Amino acid sequence: MADKTNRRELVEALRKAYFMELETTLNYLANSIQLDGVRAEEIKKALAADIPIELEHARRLANRIKQLHGRVPGSLELDCNQKSLQPPKNTTNVIAVIQGVIDAEKEAIAHYNKVIRVAEGVDYVTQDLAIQLLGEEEAHLIEFEGFLKEYRK
Repeated sequence: MADKTNRRELVEALRKAYFMELETTLNYLANSIQLDGVRAEEIKKALAADIPIELEHARRLANRIKQLHGRVPGSLELDCNQKSLQPPKNTTNVIAVIQGVIDAEKEAIAHYNKVIRVAEGVDYVTQDLAIQLLGEEEAHLIEFEGFLKEYRK
């Protein structure tokens, strides 16, 4: 396990990932309900199906934070900043939601790559968790990039 300095850095990186997963869950929920139109149905279903996956990511991150003797933050500490994933004013703007998901996934991928680097040679359990979550985020990115291709035809 990591020494105290490395553990603190890892906990902070895990807390940020935890926040990102919870914020994504909230935005997926909102968009899975708020979107309108026939073209929106497939995206709404995909977002609704991903909500439990994102929530599970947050749960796994919270468990690891606790295992590293960190404190799992509550809602008042949430640091939200997913501007592009906010439900659009035009509820039929499916492309805006798809692009928001792509942006959020790319941000998550970049952050999990950072966690992997921070944990390298220091904490293989955290590194393994980040690698697993990275793979799932990459798969989700590919799915929504495919949706974007289809909608831009």
